[in-house]
Amino acid sequence: MDSDEELLRGRIYGEDHDHPRPGPKPGRIYAELVGGPLDGLLLDITNWTENEISDGAALMTELGQFGPGGRALYDPRPNPGPGVRHQWDWSGDTP
Repeated sequence: MDSDEELLRGRIYGEDHDHPRPGPKPGRIYAELVGGPLDGLLLDITNWTENEISDGAALMTELGQFGPGGRALYDPRPNPGPGVRHQWDWSGDTP
């Protein structure tokens, strides 16, 4: 794992990179992003409906194939495994 990957791992998507408490907050529900440009980030899905969760997300990123303004597509993993609440897999990038 390179230093950029280490900086992302366990941080919350959309939170400032120098946030004093970059990790998960108690009482929140997160999806772990797996693969792609946002690998290792956590997406806060606390207030999302079941339909929104099942749809996945197109998340803005400067790190993907299309650079600034592009989006990374993530879809919920159907059976993430024992003890894992939510994992979302990268399915590609879009402008």
